[in-house]
Amino acid sequence: MTTIKRGFADVPHGQMHYRHAGDGPPLLMLHASPGSSRQLVGMIGEFAKTHRVLAPDTPGNGDSVAMVDREPTIVELAGAAERFLDAMEVDKVDLYGSHTGAAIAAELAIAAPTRINAVVLDGVSLMTPEELEDILANYAFPFPADREGAYLARVFQFCRDQYLFFPWYDRTRGGRRDSGLGSAADIHAWVVEVLKANETYHLNYRAAFKWDAGERLPLLSCPTLLTAAETDPLLEGTAALAGVVPGSRYAALPRSDAPDFADRRAAAIRDFLADHA
Repeated sequence: MTTIKRGFADVPHGQMHYRHAGDGPPLLMLHASPGSSRQLVGMIGEFAKTHRVLAPDTPGNGDSVAMVDREPTIVELAGAAERFLDAMEVDKVDLYGSHTGAAIAAELAIAAPTRINAVVLDGVSLMTPEELEDILANYAFPFPADREGAYLARVFQFCRDQYLFFPWYDRTRGGRRDSGLGSAADIHAWVVEVLKANETYHLNYRAAFKWDAGERLPLLSCPTLLTAAETDPLLEGTAALAGVVPGSRYAALPRSDAPDFADRRAAAIRDFLADHA
């Protein structure tokens, strides 16, 4: 089995925690909100077969210090990702991002195209103004500690219900997701990562919600693959956005609970990256 190691990189705003494994061409992987690179351990192990995988916790998530004492922008978070590459002494990478990580990856590829061979955007948000207003009003807020421990139950429900509903707070038949509940171990790991950043995790979330994919993605100039699972709540927007990225490719994936999902996702990404090695 692949050994995934962990470390900290010194960057201008502080330290960024990261997971890494493998040898070969470098692949930077950026996780979704609200967790950390812990969410990517399966993919890190898979792609370590062919790449040197670097997967940082984005600032203010997991074990990485927040970069500012306010809500950052996706452009600022992309700048932190580039400073991470500098700290790791990596000049050029393949790039993967999921959800919030996809927004950061896109902005990194826009800002530093000479450092990116190709970029994979796995689930990209596209919302109407009304949807955005509702999301910002209800989706992500800090979980300050209390002496009764009630915040622990709220964090657990927040993580659990993201499996069951979208948005997670729309606990109705209309908001129900058809993807099943994660294992107890997966939910526990997710809760632990959110608790590490209980006062800051929401800031990157809000930055990603506000990021205008329809306006920014046409600025991409490097080879781009957009993809999403059939059960991804961002599927429809991702498929639509594939049409605004010059020369992009779109890969439809099966349900995330399909037995061959992980293999098919890895194959689609690996084939795309190989085409642009």
